[in-house]
Amino acid sequence: MTRKYKSDALAALHETVEGLHKSGVINKATLKKFDDSCLEPIPEFTAEQVKAIREKEGVSQGVFARYMNVSIKTVASWEAQKPKKPSGPAAKLLDVVNRKGLEVLV
Repeated sequence: MTRKYKSDALAALHETVEGLHKSGVINKATLKKFDDSCLEPIPEFTAEQVKAIREKEGVSQGVFARYMNVSIKTVASWEAQKPKKPSGPAAKLLDVVNRKGLEVLV
């Protein structure tokens, strides 16, 4: 899995800490805490950004929903005036689609 770090220095440091975890020097909770401080956060998307991503890909809400494995109603709510914001795996997947395009999901 490719990770996005805040800096090259944090990427190198993270590799060392992962090694410490694998060798049993630090526990999983400490590694997770360290991950949170080193890794780029998953971006939040506004309704306009979600719609722009979908339109950039040239697909309808229905097709986009199918690629994202969500309902059309969910995509519509992400794009609504008072949107339900995508979160968790959906936000991460939107970030990947935004950077790489829908073809990575095929």
